Amino acid sequence: MKAKPAAGARAGAKAAKAPSPPRRNPMEDPFKRLGLHGLAGIAPVLLAALASEEPLLLIGPHGTAKSLLLTRVAEALGLEFRHYNASLLNFDDLVGFPLPGRDGGLEYARTPAAIWGAGAVVFDEISRCRPDIQNKLFPIIHERKAQGLPLEGLRYRWAAMNPPSTETDDNGYAGSEPLDAALADRFAFVVEMPGWATFSVDEQLAVIRAADGPLPAEGARCLADALARARALRPLLEAERAAGIASYVQGLAALLAQADIPLSPRRAGMLYRSVLAVQAAAQALDPLAAAADAALLALRHGLPQRAQGIELPEVKILGAHREAWRLAGVSEDDPLKAILRAVDPAERLRLAVAAETLDNAEFSRVAADVLAQLAPGARDAAVVHLFESGAAGRLNAAVAEQAALVYRDIAAPPGYSETVHSSSERFKTWRRVLQLLSRLDPAQARDNLRANAVVAAFQRKELAEPEDVDRAFAAYAEMEARLGVA
Repeated sequence: MKAKPAAGARAGAKAAKAPSPPRRNPMEDPFKRLGLHGLAGIAPVLLAALASEEPLLLIGPHGTAKSLLLTRVAEALGLEFRHYNASLLNFDDLVGFPLPGRDGGLEYARTPAAIWGAGAVVFDEISRCRPDIQNKLFPIIHERKAQGLPLEGLRYRWAAMNPPSTETDDNGYAGSEPLDAALADRFAFVVEMPGWATFSVDEQLAVIRAADGPLPAEGARCLADALARARALRPLLEAERAAGIASYVQGLAALLAQADIPLSPRRAGMLYRSVLAVQAAAQALDPLAAAADAALLALRHGLPQRAQGIELPEVKILGAHREAWRLAGVSEDDPLKAILRAVDPAERLRLAVAAETLDNAEFSRVAADVLAQLAPGARDAAVVHLFESGAAGRLNAAVAEQAALVYRDIAAPPGYSETVHSSSERFKTWRRVLQLLSRLDPAQARDNLRANAVVAAFQRKELAEPEDVDRAFAAYAEMEARLGVA
């Protein structure tokens, strides 16, 4: 009698079935239970702001439920809160009327609307607030103090505003001024409210049919439970992820600076805490929430520039997040870490050329990014350095082809002819090119390269006025010096 082969060892045995992925089991949306619809996309950020008790600023067009959200949350948490229209606010409305005190100092006659004793405060229309009042709101938001006196019991500082108008964007909110940079930087969470077009059909219908009524008790319990879970998860996640998130924020600061979105040192610390808080809140709402997605959510709603009327292109934010998240997983001794952390493009290129162990794909990515950021003159000098150092051989085909086209017009005198009118701006620009070229020594090889680079930039119509010629001429020499070209 033949022995039976073991199961799985028999020829033609079926492969073991892969285990099914765990089923998502998200918790109830606490804001929906409060009668607030369409907020699922920002729910982790809102919950993180509540759990961490960091200052929260809501930005959105009129009618996006900014005030309703803050009022219902305060009611659900059982907070004694004050709601102020900052556009009409006088400081006496906040602190009461000053009276001579028994010790010769000042005391305040505390009116029912005064801030003393409040657990939460809402500054609505903060972007329409007078500058002198904004200055007095600063210590309340930043330090929980008024007139140097601590505001005992004040836990939450919230504000709301319409999108600020800018020189290039007439959004219909002419009275909504960009927030002072220092004040904007004190809000850890700067949250853009979702608009009607982002709501699902069911959410739109729920908003249309919504009716005023008492706050549902189950909604308050749902929010309290979610907050408890988020607060419990926060220290656990920090113990597990602190180093990785700190590295992520460090890389993020450098990458955002390269994209002209600078962060203050204070903001970098805020982002570290915010990322942890949003990750904890996201996991409290959905145990299978992805850490990277939560970090991106914290970043999108953690930049003060939104309150200052500064445009933040989504492509730059997403690119910086992805690269910083990838960088956080790179070991400290990997040269890529130092390269991507360098803010100055010339320094990044210098480090990349020197890092011979950097693989060609990464080197090409760094080189392409640097060249895209550089202005005429500086870009030409960088391309020359790639070819003179032999580093161009490490570029992939697409980047190498683009660099070669630039280098071709610099390495050899470009043949060029163009007819322009003597009164045109282009003719004036060409005259400035000739004036600067006359200063160079044709016997010097490096001077010839710079001359060819400036002429090629003019030919490519990258120099529109005489001042552009001066800038390109200086940028070429400066880039050579930064790259250590003799």
